[in-house]
Amino acid sequence: MDPLESLDFTKGDGLVTAIAQDDETDEILMVAFMNEAAFRATVETGEVVYWSRSRGKLWHKGEESGNTQQVKAIFSDCDGDVILLRVEQRGGAACHTGRRSCFFNKLEGDRWDDVGVQVFDPKQVYGK
Repeated sequence: MDPLESLDFTKGDGLVTAIAQDDETDEILMVAFMNEAAFRATVETGEVVYWSRSRGKLWHKGEESGNTQQVKAIFSDCDGDVILLRVEQRGGAACHTGRRSCFFNKLEGDRWDDVGVQVFDPKQVYGK
């Protein structure tokens, strides 16, 4: 059976939500989206490929930064509209801000504190 048959790309305009979780630490690294082509490329290559909504194209995670995600396991939720990717985060940073995880803002009372681990300077890596 084709694994795509179990996934429901109809609810999100042809996309499913994809959650990347560190396979060793269980830390949630990021949330992005996949279309059918991104899912197939991920399964075929063993490295995570997302669909970039802002760029309107496939995005091989780490294509610019070198911080790729090697797939260790893939799970889907009961409705088939969310993918959980257990990954090895290569290069140390999953976030385009250069932090380990995209979830670095922690609510402390009435304000957000940056509690993230800075791995690289995005200006040096992306030149932006």
